[in-house]
Amino acid sequence: MYTSTIQHEQEDDSNKMMIRPTTIVALVALITLSSTTTAFQTPSNTRIISTTTLFSTPPERTTDQPPKPPLSTLVKRVAVAGATGRTGKLVVQQLLSQNVPVLALVRDTDKAMSAFDPTNELLTIRKTDLGSKDDVITAIQEGEGVDCAMWCATGFSDAPDQSIWDKVSAIFGFATNSQGSIDAVGLPALGEALAKSPKRTLNANGSDKSAPLPKVVMLSSAGVTRPDWTDEKKSALEGCAGIPIVRLNPFGILGVKKQSEEELRNCGTEYTIFRPGGLNDKWPKNSRPIFSQGDVAVGRINREDVATILVDLLSTPEATGKTFEGVSIANSDGYYPPAESLSVALDRLILDKDGVSEDVARATYAIMQQLLPGEKQAAAELAMGQTYEQLDKEEIGRLGARGTEEAPIVKTA
Repeated sequence: MYTSTIQHEQEDDSNKMMIRPTTIVALVALITLSSTTTAFQTPSNTRIISTTTLFSTPPERTTDQPPKPPLSTLVKRVAVAGATGRTGKLVVQQLLSQNVPVLALVRDTDKAMSAFDPTNELLTIRKTDLGSKDDVITAIQEGEGVDCAMWCATGFSDAPDQSIWDKVSAIFGFATNSQGSIDAVGLPALGEALAKSPKRTLNANGSDKSAPLPKVVMLSSAGVTRPDWTDEKKSALEGCAGIPIVRLNPFGILGVKKQSEEELRNCGTEYTIFRPGGLNDKWPKNSRPIFSQGDVAVGRINREDVATILVDLLSTPEATGKTFEGVSIANSDGYYPPAESLSVALDRLILDKDGVSEDVARATYAIMQQLLPGEKQAAAELAMGQTYEQLDKEEIGRLGARGTEEAPIVKTA
């Protein structure tokens, strides 16, 4: 009943900008000035390096940042909500591989026992009702040193192995009632349970001063604010406001996620909210993540890369108090590998308390649209269940033509 995130593109297998906001505006201004005849001319005395020489081998990766200490030295135990979901399972596996103790909060213990090695001494599995504030808080308090948590769950699922009752419960008990959704109840309960625990700190971005690390990392979804945009903004930013999940917004799930984000921001604990774009298991993993703000990102990212980012955020103070989106550029021949650290990219982003201006959001949108997959790069023309590749070939997606498709979750009699 708990899935790891909302699917945007809804493809067959599932469905950063690392630029300062001021830099984005400067880039747009520079493009505007490009009509000046000398703006991009090469000075006559400039030595030209051939592209063959410049890109014949992948460039060396260097960094001036000191290496981070192992994650196992920065956390005592991580509670993972939605641990048996498709992304949650990957998060648990990555944490255990780094010798980090995990408290898996699950609805179905039998499923968890088959998904993980129950003999692993680092893993504790606890049956938990994420829709019960008291049960979530009790789970954390009894969790033997839990000092941070990962939210990878939602009360909305299209899992093919669900029973009829589970599907009906998901539709009528959770998705259409934000007050009763596990996101709106369990997520702030996690924050409340950890709010008074000692702060987790680490020196930020090479500084001598320690900065707080997030106690709660939320896996949200790109697009959660878009249904509430004005008609003018939806029209101006159609490339992200017109994508299938936003256009159809089945059972108002985006609104539930948006409210849950607000609940977390107001619960009094250090947090980070990550909103990935369309999860696509066929998209190349170990690719370069592109982070942005303003909820204007559209594109793809591999689920394993999302899990890696979520785990890395636990040791990234530059992420604390921030909400941001993420897609990835496919890593080809080693030229777009992930950065060695998320710190530099995330340090450039804006704190939630300061807000992202409308001008910055729209400038970011103009650049992010150029990073879309496919040749047409027209995300608003996609039907739910249709891939960018199918759109380029004018093929119908698995759920029908645009405007006639149905969300993959339907009411079950």
